[in-house]
Amino acid sequence: MQTKPFRIGTRGSPLALAQAHETRARLMAAHGLPEEMFEIVVLSTKGDRITDRSLALIGGKGLFTEEIEAQLSSGELDFAVHSSKDMPTKLPEGLYLSAFLPREDVRDAFIGRTAKRLLDLPQGATVGSASLRRQALIRRLRPDLNVIVFRGQVDTRLGKLAEGQADATLLAYAGLKRLGKEDVPTEILDPAIFPPAPAQGAICIESRVGDARMDALLSAIDDRATRAAVSCERGFLATLDGSCRTPIAGYATVEGDHLSFRGMILTPDGSRFHEIAASGPAANAAALGEEAGAAIRARAGADFFASWG
Repeated sequence: MQTKPFRIGTRGSPLALAQAHETRARLMAAHGLPEEMFEIVVLSTKGDRITDRSLALIGGKGLFTEEIEAQLSSGELDFAVHSSKDMPTKLPEGLYLSAFLPREDVRDAFIGRTAKRLLDLPQGATVGSASLRRQALIRRLRPDLNVIVFRGQVDTRLGKLAEGQADATLLAYAGLKRLGKEDVPTEILDPAIFPPAPAQGAICIESRVGDARMDALLSAIDDRATRAAVSCERGFLATLDGSCRTPIAGYATVEGDHLSFRGMILTPDGSRFHEIAASGPAANAAALGEEAGAAIRARAGADFFASWG
């Protein structure tokens, strides 16, 4: 019988805390436990502290997880809550993604100050985004635009926009919804034209391999369809060396036991891109993503990837 509170590791941003609170609420409901049985432990990560440079320049996605994973590995935390798209495709030995919450909206949100739609921005307008995928997709659709790096928490980026540092920015619609800011976007972008990042909109839980007590606790809130979709997208990403230096988009949907996937790779300037579609049994999700990644890599050729260096 558990007498001490379960310790949940999370970053301290408003969005990270909203995700931790949602996870706690689902666990309380699933197990009939009171709130005091869950202690939310806030940790600062290097990715949170360094906000003036792109992730590609300071080490990539792992900068949002290193400190949390160290405490998870040592047993100081019972499990951790993350945005799935922040997770490197290779996790520290002994840790794994043990549960996924039902996925939120995967689409990107456009927030325009001088125009309500991306395609309506005046020529030469400035768009702020830290994501190489978003930067490449913006340049693909509007090569005339000036794209600059915008990092920081949601309110920080919205503040920069309000100050006039850019004419527009893009954020994940899922994050805005979780923060109660669904009225902020001026346009929700069609994923067929502006495909999302792999695992966008999905909250994942990381815990220790072989921790049967945590597995039993967390399995009650694991969403199988989200797990399959994200496994496919992460398989695609892993095959393509999906670091923060690579513009990669991918989105899987699951209906019953069937999974459908669409992926895209782009050059950073958006001038060249390749798309791929795949489908098959949801039980083979990771393999489907890996096969799609290998196929698009072969189709694009080595010279395509040289532009990512």
